[in-house]
Amino acid sequence: MKMKIIALAAATMMTAGPVAAKEWKQVRIAVEGAYPPYSWTTTEGELKGFDIDIANALCEQMQVKCTLVTQEWDGMIPSLLARKYDAIVASMSITEERKLKVDFTDKYYQISSRFVAKKGTEFSFDKAGLKGKSVGVQGSSTHEKYVDDNFEGVDVKRYGSPENAFLDLISGRVDLVFNNIPAIESGLLEKEKGDDFAFTGPLITDKEWFGEGVGIAVRKQDDELREKLNDAIKAIRSNGVYQQIQDQYFDFDIYGG
Repeated sequence: MKMKIIALAAATMMTAGPVAAKEWKQVRIAVEGAYPPYSWTTTEGELKGFDIDIANALCEQMQVKCTLVTQEWDGMIPSLLARKYDAIVASMSITEERKLKVDFTDKYYQISSRFVAKKGTEFSFDKAGLKGKSVGVQGSSTHEKYVDDNFEGVDVKRYGSPENAFLDLISGRVDLVFNNIPAIESGLLEKEKGDDFAFTGPLITDKEWFGEGVGIAVRKQDDELREKLNDAIKAIRSNGVYQQIQDQYFDFDIYGG
């Protein structure tokens, strides 16, 4: 009887053929909605920003129906794995640590990071140079990990969004904030009180912490979706759509070399 069951199962597998790939006619995309100029939420509840426009352009290129889902940063990857959405378009750097949990598309941009502080203040950026200083970073980010790994004796203040870190810098509750350059420009330097602050220290692009650029995260088993997104990124780069979106937010090549 056991041999008959095994033979029947084998025959069934042979006639069933390969499992069909998912067609991906609908895609749910997580965005942050609190990280200008990449994404923010207007007072009317509308999502705006570079990431938002890129997500919509990719969906149009793939000819799929997309739903944008707002998600706080520290829950991005756990909620992806819990299948609350299918992809993350939220300025997420491609790092080796994250690649243990999710897969990434090719990069869709790459940018440098830097510290910002009150004008007239001076700091040393060697290993012990920020000892006793307080640095604001977004929690669960590559910026947090970079500060933790490269400076001794720093009081690292973790925030849910860069905006809250900038508010504490303005009020004097932190000495510096560390983030990427466009986020600092639009979130602080171009604001009403931004004239009191300036970039300080070197441009930082270390691959060990900031990876290969910013990509779109998907679940490891969703190879078809990752390839569709890769093809769409290449298409909007070649047909001028990417350039049009970039020029709305930046006056330099954000894609990088």
